[in-house]
Amino acid sequence: MPRYNAKIIEAKWQAAWNTSGVFSTPDVSSRPQAGNKCYVLEMFPYPSGRIHVGHVRVYTLGDVIARFKKAQGHAILHPMGWDAFGLPAENAAIENNVHPAKWTHENIATMRDQLKSMGLSIDWDREIATCDPDYYVHEQKMFLAFMEAGLAYRRESWVNWDPVDNTVLANEQVIDGKGWRSGAEVEKRKLNQWFLRITAFADELLDDLAKLERWPDRVQIMQENWIGRSNGARVKFRLRERDETLEVFTTRPDTLFGAAFVAISPNHPLADTLSTDNTELAAFIAECNRMGTSEAAVETAEKQGFNTGLSVHHPFKAGETLPVYVANFVLMDYGTGAIFGCPAHDQRDLDFARKYDLPILPVVIPEDTDANAFVVDSEAYTGDGILAHSDFLDGLGVEAAKTLAAKTLSEKGMGALETTYRLRDWGVSRQRYWGCPIPIIHCPDCGPVGVPDKDLPVTLPEDVDFDSPGNPLLRHPTWKNVACPKCGHDSERETDTFDTFFESSWYFARYCAPKAQDPIDKEAAEYWLPVDQYVGGIEHAVLHLLYSRFFTRALKHCGYLSIDEPFDGLLTQGMVCHETYRAQDGRWLYPEEVQRDGNDKNPTTSDGTPVTIGRSEKMSKSRKNVVDPEAIIKSYGADTVRLFIVSDSPPERDLDWTDSGIDGAWRYLNRLWRMVDEAIITKPGESSALEACKGDALEARRATHKAIVDVTGDLEKLRFNRAVAHIREFSNVIGDLKGEDDPTRAVRREGLEVLVQLAAPFIPHIAEELWSNLGHTTPLVETPWPVADNALVIDESVTISVQVNGKLRGTLELPLDADQKLAEDGAMALENVRTAIGDKTVRKIIVVPNRVINVVV
Repeated sequence: MPRYNAKIIEAKWQAAWNTSGVFSTPDVSSRPQAGNKCYVLEMFPYPSGRIHVGHVRVYTLGDVIARFKKAQGHAILHPMGWDAFGLPAENAAIENNVHPAKWTHENIATMRDQLKSMGLSIDWDREIATCDPDYYVHEQKMFLAFMEAGLAYRRESWVNWDPVDNTVLANEQVIDGKGWRSGAEVEKRKLNQWFLRITAFADELLDDLAKLERWPDRVQIMQENWIGRSNGARVKFRLRERDETLEVFTTRPDTLFGAAFVAISPNHPLADTLSTDNTELAAFIAECNRMGTSEAAVETAEKQGFNTGLSVHHPFKAGETLPVYVANFVLMDYGTGAIFGCPAHDQRDLDFARKYDLPILPVVIPEDTDANAFVVDSEAYTGDGILAHSDFLDGLGVEAAKTLAAKTLSEKGMGALETTYRLRDWGVSRQRYWGCPIPIIHCPDCGPVGVPDKDLPVTLPEDVDFDSPGNPLLRHPTWKNVACPKCGHDSERETDTFDTFFESSWYFARYCAPKAQDPIDKEAAEYWLPVDQYVGGIEHAVLHLLYSRFFTRALKHCGYLSIDEPFDGLLTQGMVCHETYRAQDGRWLYPEEVQRDGNDKNPTTSDGTPVTIGRSEKMSKSRKNVVDPEAIIKSYGADTVRLFIVSDSPPERDLDWTDSGIDGAWRYLNRLWRMVDEAIITKPGESSALEACKGDALEARRATHKAIVDVTGDLEKLRFNRAVAHIREFSNVIGDLKGEDDPTRAVRREGLEVLVQLAAPFIPHIAEELWSNLGHTTPLVETPWPVADNALVIDESVTISVQVNGKLRGTLELPLDADQKLAEDGAMALENVRTAIGDKTVRKIIVVPNRVINVVV
């Protein structure tokens, strides 16, 4: 038999799978019962031009699941598509003088070929690209349905504006006050924007997190924090100088007696009014508006305030007033755009009070503490305790004080109990060309009017000019000019396009029937949804996943779907990391630019200059610690890369990419190849001889069926690295099995067949070839998953730990399910146990059957 040749074997089986259509999704008429379906989906990629190692990891993980479930007899939906709209394509058009559509479709073609080289079990007939009108026409219809249902609306709002990319940025796209792509200082602007009313589902989105039992806890916590439901009180502060009130939402009405100031957002209506005649305040507000609005930006920025000269009456302290500041850390989009500051119990407020010499009065103190002696210095007290210096609240615990304070505010007409949310409605308007056009016509008489269904899709004009900054749709000579569909008056199209999260919030439903005339085929969606296993990065924990959960509910509200949750199970894979390298002059170096000696030490550049090895970090182009997966696949084969990707780390953790790891995976594949090769050239044992095996052969057969149980269990729990470890251990057992009698040869063949089957989800190409070499005519991909013989899985004896007072003192080999007396006698016979007991009295012996014996003295 020839040596293992990955290039030839992988091309052979990819062609065979493609010709047979083995990964095609079952038709409606042939679908088995719904309980046997399995929809596996990885987050679809942005077509940047080339796949990276992160792509290899996520699609390998999904493919392992899909192949495993298919072998178990499930009807599989495993599709692929492209998140194809977005600003990078527009930037590429500007930089390279190429149309975004051409750039995008060329990238898709390249990346499709690269992904196919991985041997993924994808149904490519269901491929979609979100930039195709056949796709986005449906989301235009959905948007109009949302409008009709009151879930989409337009209003003026403050936004983050990137003056270089000339578009709105989400808070998360503002890094240290700068645009995430352009690096330009972000400004705040007030624009008319389209919004989706995600807040209408805030309680449902929060409460239903508990139903997502197969989601990572950290993702649920992140979404819970993002929604941010808070119970508290709305407090009305009366302005002393004006016949107006400032409303503040607070979760801590119990600390009102410690209030030292009130602060409003730079974009609060009162601040806007005051700045009209106050140039200093106007300049301060302008400076604030140059700061990012993300939580990180606000928290890390120096706390700045502007004293307006106004004051408010304290709601509980008669005759006392609090100064009113405009502060850069108060955001208009959160709460009411105004806060009261209690410096003793909030670090941000404390820093502000120290800066502006405001009073600091502790009103919550630890129990059994002298209120007059308790002082807050440089660190705010945020612990629990009892109220002090708080009049009618003194002596109460925090929760009781909150309740009484809110009740008193309500009785005095100064406030009321209220629940508020950190979550804000989703602004979906983006000022750019390469996105789905928002299907609205602005009529001077009728206002915003939806584009009639017969005129959909609204497509993008191809003859656009990128020579000037800003949105080309605004400058197009004809595209935006249109008659109002209601009155016929000259009108203009909406020139904003959708946020690309709009496309990715429903694509999973389109895959159920990607060629259907309706946006979502109800019968197909009823069968396939929700997605049984979704795979993607933790960086999408909030926005994409939360938006998809909202979108599913909105689609249900409008009659498109009948489910609430889009993804039943979620796996968030970790990052792929690589050590970093720097030359003497500080330049980052690519791994291929680094040379090492035979001991893998003393790294240098090609001219012998020493290289400094840095820590392992997430692969990034900026630090050049990247590897080209296409080159690795061409050198070693896809199976080698796939095996390494799943071997060295649990999928949810970061993975360190190493040359030694790739080499180890390659060596294992060659060893597996030789094991089957050597078994084939010897006379096969008859399968009937299996029942006659004994001794080492019987133990090897037991190992075979235990491996089936172990690997199956690991795959069910998504413990891929443990599954690979069990496969390697099992390989050693079969590889070490000696003897050429019929029973031994039969056990060896059974073991090799099972070994190949268990490895197939991870290394499908070589597994298919070995399966064929073992004489099978039915392809492995169409062969059922092996089933263990329970009689062979049950151990006849077990090794039990023996402890004295909980400390391990030895092990004991006992028959399975040994009785109490045999276990006790065996434990007491161990010399280490007797030594540990010494002259102490044995009080009792605890036996946990088949697991542990603990002697208590």
